[in-house]
Amino acid sequence: MNTSSLKAAKGKVLLVTSSVDSILLKDGANAVAGFYLNELTIPMEAVVAAVYDIVLATPRGNKPVLDRSSATAAHFDNSEEALQRALEFVEKYPAMQNPVTLQSVVENGLDEYIGVFVPGGHPPMVDLMQDPYLGEILEHFHNNAKPSAFLCHGPISIACSVRDAKAFRAALTEDNIAAAKKASEDWQYAGYRMTVFSNDEEHYAEKNVFGGHKAPFYVADALTIAGGKLEFAEGGIFKPHAVVDRELITGQNPPSAPELARLFVKALNEISARVEV
Repeated sequence: MNTSSLKAAKGKVLLVTSSVDSILLKDGANAVAGFYLNELTIPMEAVVAAVYDIVLATPRGNKPVLDRSSATAAHFDNSEEALQRALEFVEKYPAMQNPVTLQSVVENGLDEYIGVFVPGGHPPMVDLMQDPYLGEILEHFHNNAKPSAFLCHGPISIACSVRDAKAFRAALTEDNIAAAKKASEDWQYAGYRMTVFSNDEEHYAEKNVFGGHKAPFYVADALTIAGGKLEFAEGGIFKPHAVVDRELITGQNPPSAPELARLFVKALNEISARVEV
């Protein structure tokens, strides 16, 4: 039995995932996509173990789609037991079975949430980065200095809070840097230190996941254009790396999940302690 379930929750965490299951690539090809298993479950299992409740929200209120290629023990230190526990979390944990819409989260009030988390996989590049309700949510978290964590491609979601998110994404897909800069003026995260899936890692994905097709744009370039101060792991691709700047916590890639989980829970505990006092 999970003894944490016997304790009163210390707060509520909003888990946000994409509603889509594919991504349109640069040349018009359509690629199947979904959330990465370890990127969602490692941080969320840590959150649950730290005695926080989770609410899952997506733009359409549908259950998110798993990228089946991520369901491998290699993403869990080669532990089949950890892999099966992660799959069970996705398939059986109550919050994962009862998603709500981002709109309903906004309409029901955001004060009850003390943290927000967005995992990766490519889908956030499609809908989350231009979702107006997520923009309202992140504005609330930013203004109230509440822990806001994003992993791998998840950090591109913070682009939903630029001045004109739809125009920003359109400009990126058209390689119109001037228009992208204009659409992202006065961004609330401008000047923040952050990380995200690197261009070199995306090149690897283009070759090994997308069959040589190009991504519609590069998330690292996008956040740089908007005003983010990007930092990446040294020593090659797929090295763990996480960055904390004020309320913003970002992780670079799938191997960064454990460190991001640690930093996120630490931040949740700090704000929970302040609320109790």
